Amino acid sequence: MRKPPFYKSVGNALRGVIWMLKSERNFQIEVFALLINLFLIVFLKLNTVDAAIILIVSFAVLSLEILNTAIEKVCDIIQPEFDLRIKVIKDISAAAVVLMALASVVVGVLVYWKYLF
Repeated sequence: MRKPPFYKSVGNALRGVIWMLKSERNFQIEVFALLINLFLIVFLKLNTVDAAIILIVSFAVLSLEILNTAIEKVCDIIQPEFDLRIKVIKDISAAAVVLMALASVVVGVLVYWKYLF
């Protein structure tokens, strides 16, 4: 099977992001948090390193949310009925998002603290 051209691969990825925005509430909330961070980066005039750190953790949360959703969708295809093993897999996947979200809050406090106080 031939690989699609690069622009088609990018288009497929963007369709995935759009699907996430339309379908996943948590992703919408996390994108809203990214927008708040973008505003704070500009408003508080963060230096380049601090802005990069905020952006990295923000996009890490979004990326893990996408992976979590993908894992959940695959699990739903494999086993549409309730299965304790699938529940454990989904819980573990969600835990990765929660841990990264907590880490991003800690990073946000550490970075923004010096600009606010």
